[in-house]
Amino acid sequence: MAVTGATGSQRLKSPGLLSPQQRNLAGACLAHFLHDGYTDQLYALLPIWQAQFGLSYAGLAVLRALYYGTMGGLQVPGNRLTAKAGARAALAVATLIAAGGYLLMALPGGLIGLCIGLVVAGIGSSLQHPRASLLVTNTYGRASRGPLGIYNFAGDLGKALFPAIVALLLTVLAWRPVVGLMAVVGLAMALGLLWLVPPQPFAAPAAERPAVKRANGAGFRVLLMIGALDTATRMGYLLFLPFLLHMKGGTETTIGFGLALLFVGGAFGKASCGWLGQYLGVVGAVIVTEAITALFIMATVMLTLHPMLFLLPLLGIVLNGTSSVLYGTVPDLAPNNDTGRAFATFYTGVIGAGGLAPIAYGVIADHSSQTVGLSASALTALAIIPLVLMLRPALKD
Repeated sequence: MAVTGATGSQRLKSPGLLSPQQRNLAGACLAHFLHDGYTDQLYALLPIWQAQFGLSYAGLAVLRALYYGTMGGLQVPGNRLTAKAGARAALAVATLIAAGGYLLMALPGGLIGLCIGLVVAGIGSSLQHPRASLLVTNTYGRASRGPLGIYNFAGDLGKALFPAIVALLLTVLAWRPVVGLMAVVGLAMALGLLWLVPPQPFAAPAAERPAVKRANGAGFRVLLMIGALDTATRMGYLLFLPFLLHMKGGTETTIGFGLALLFVGGAFGKASCGWLGQYLGVVGAVIVTEAITALFIMATVMLTLHPMLFLLPLLGIVLNGTSSVLYGTVPDLAPNNDTGRAFATFYTGVIGAGGLAPIAYGVIADHSSQTVGLSASALTALAIIPLVLMLRPALKD
């Protein structure tokens, strides 16, 4: 259905209860929910694969890298390949390819078949982030910060639900049927995206779109550095959190509960901090969230177990919430106004930081202590504050 550039109540409504604008956001969220869920459900499968194929921990890391590395490394070329395709087709094809990769893993192809399936699934997921983010940005224009926060929240829901569902299914089924079922879920969602997203992507009226700006390569590079450091802080803290809870007397159940508290807070932060950036401003919102992040990280080091558990959801809000503010700023600083390529580059940087940061913090802790490693993650959050001040001139362009 073609959608005209009407405004307000004059916008054409799609069949059903949702407007074209809402359908685009729902489609982007559905895609993010599935693809982030596909990524994190691998953690529930790795122990099974280790036992079946006799893999070392290094071998498991290679398996994870086949998916994670492919997804991160192909963001920019994937965006370029799908640049001329409509968002509806791009998201459906991305989901279809990812589901196809999981279907290949479910077939009796041995370790080689599993590796091929991981690469194919990674290729599909590499297409989702830039295309879905661009769809939300084009749909909501200047008001896209909040919707981008909702988009990121949907990804966190997938990260929380898919691993739990897979772990539950593995108690009653072998891993290949479980992976096959998840492939079927992906195929169904690909069809759902074709039905949900309007054939002609809805675009915000011209009056609601950001003004065309000159190229801002320097500002975008600073934003990319901030995004990488923010992700490094988060992944560094997650590396040490189970051991920190155990050191304070937590059982395995307590560790799982503590992680759940952090993730619940993080999901709420993803949804809420995008709006915070829209009303408080990028610089102010990032300074507040990163300062509180550093303070709360050090507080969890010093507190006893039960007060620490109480603090974890509050830490999760700021630990994860900053990313929504940063994602919402990508369109403002996109070099040469190429928002799709800017999102692809940004996701490549933060995914790369997420892979490398735990190694760096682990080396620091190995040569000192866990407390020093946690302190390093808190200092990383504080290091973002002077960097975000450098964004002020770029954001005023």
